[in-house]
Order: sequence, then structure tokens, then C-alpha cells
Amino acid sequence: MGSNGKTEDNVPELTDLFYLPKLPDAHSSYSESRYVIFGVPFDNTSSYRRGSRLAPDSIRHAYDNLESFDPWYSVNFPDVPICDLGNLEVGEDAEEVIDTLHQVGSRLYRDGKIPIMLGGEHSITSGMVRNLPDAYMVIIDAHSDFRDTYMGSKFNHACVTRRCLEILGRDRIFSVGTRSTSMEEKDSGIMDQASFYSARYVQKNGIGAVLDDIKDKTSGQIYFSIDMDGFDPSFAPGVGTPEPYGLKDTDVRTLINGLGKSIVSFDIVEMTPVYDNGNTSMLAAKLIQDFIGSREGSLEE
Repeated sequence: MGSNGKTEDNVPELTDLFYLPKLPDAHSSYSESRYVIFGVPFDNTSSYRRGSRLAPDSIRHAYDNLESFDPWYSVNFPDVPICDLGNLEVGEDAEEVIDTLHQVGSRLYRDGKIPIMLGGEHSITSGMVRNLPDAYMVIIDAHSDFRDTYMGSKFNHACVTRRCLEILGRDRIFSVGTRSTSMEEKDSGIMDQASFYSARYVQKNGIGAVLDDIKDKTSGQIYFSIDMDGFDPSFAPGVGTPEPYGLKDTDVRTLINGLGKSIVSFDIVEMTPVYDNGNTSMLAAKLIQDFIGSREGSLEE
């Protein structure tokens, strides 16, 4: 049986795959929930600083130090139906983890849930995106992640935008904060099938221009993926592959606030607690509230 022996909470296809730490404001059962949080402690393709497998619980721990009421959105988060499934049991093979996430996402979307996935490294994102072939995608990332293969794998975290392009097709991916691209990616001949807004472009033109452009070019569901290295290291030092000259925290918040009603799936990846001073995990925790608040509340200007 499921929670408290209630048959309607018995979700063996999902609960058998997870072990259970919980986000402090996640008080609802699966059947009652609108938002379903889960962690994916996988970092086997990380190419520089490993440790993102530790991030889901670090984010939950930081969240415990946030107030449960946010006056910016006028939302009391314990009143929002949120379920935390815990952390996915993962092996060492990236393709297998991605396949499992495809199955997890299929069940969540079929049940009408809004997933919030806590990575782990960025390779995991493509598993969830497989379930939304008609969606648009907004990615916060320092790197273009457009390699066909890296370190002998098509499922490396450096290939995730390329894999998602293969699922979604041209003109449906918008990557914000880019400031690191290899010649291999530049010479691929297909980078123009996605829209890249460099960190320098954002600094020069303002995040509002990016938001307006994305709104003009999208007309449906959005998958929103945050690689924490998209932020400048002064805001998020605890990441696997840090890059200077990044986005401000308020830049990303503006995008979430502006697009929140259209976002049907959300993830936070590539945070590495081993290298953190506490700021990165706290920012990641606050981004969860920003996403839920942008959908559930109304902004106080």
C-alpha cells in the first residue's frame, strides 16, 4: 500500500525507484500533488569537478533555511500541493539513467504532474525532454553543450543540448548565458538550429530583451533547465565547470517570472556542493520557490 495505506497513493512504478529525503514544504501525497520533486544523484560523465550527485540533498538542506512564505509572490508554499519522491536509485551508465528518466517522466506527465528535477549533471535532462517532443526548451548554461560525442559518449553532459535538439527540432531551443563553445561545436553546421543568447549579449541588451524574444518565438509548453554554471561564479561558485562573466541571479529570476505560466517541467543541475560556500545550494533552493511562486502567485511590484 502507499502512504498511510491509501490505495490512491500507491504508485509502485515510481516509488520503487526512489529513496526518501524530503523538501521541507513538500507535504502532499503523490495523488494530491501538483508539483513533484525528485533528485537524480548522477555525475558519472562529469568532466572537471565531480560531486553533483550530492546536490539534491544539499539543495533540500538549504531550502530548510528559507521562509515558507514569499511576499514577492504572496504564496505560502506549505499550502501548495507539493510531493517529494526522494532520490532516484541510479547506476553508473548514463544511457541507462536517461532511459529510466524517460519512463519516470512519462508517468509524471501522464498523471498531470509538474516535475521539478534536482540533478545531478546535465546529461539527465534529455531523458525528461523525450516525453515532450512538441515543447520548447529554455536552457540556462555557460556552455553550448552541442558536441555530438564527448569522452566517447553521446550521453555526456557536454552533449545535452545536441541530444535535446534531436528530440525537439530546430527553432525550439533557447540557451541563455552561453560563453564557452568549442570549435567542434561551432563547425557542426547546425548550431543555428537553436538560439543562443550569450552572457555578453544579456549584459549589453538586458535580460528583458531576451525574455521578449523568447516570448515572441514560443507558443506552447516550455521545459526550463538551469545549469548552475550559467550564473556568474560570484553567485554560484559550487559548480562542476565554472566559467567567469556569467548571468546575475536576477536575470534568471526574470526569465522564470516571465515564462512561469508556460513552464511544464523544470530542472536544476550541475551544482557541486563540495566546492560550494553555501551560496549555490541556497540559490538553487530559492529557484524552486521562484518557479512555483511564478505559477501560483502574482508578483508584487
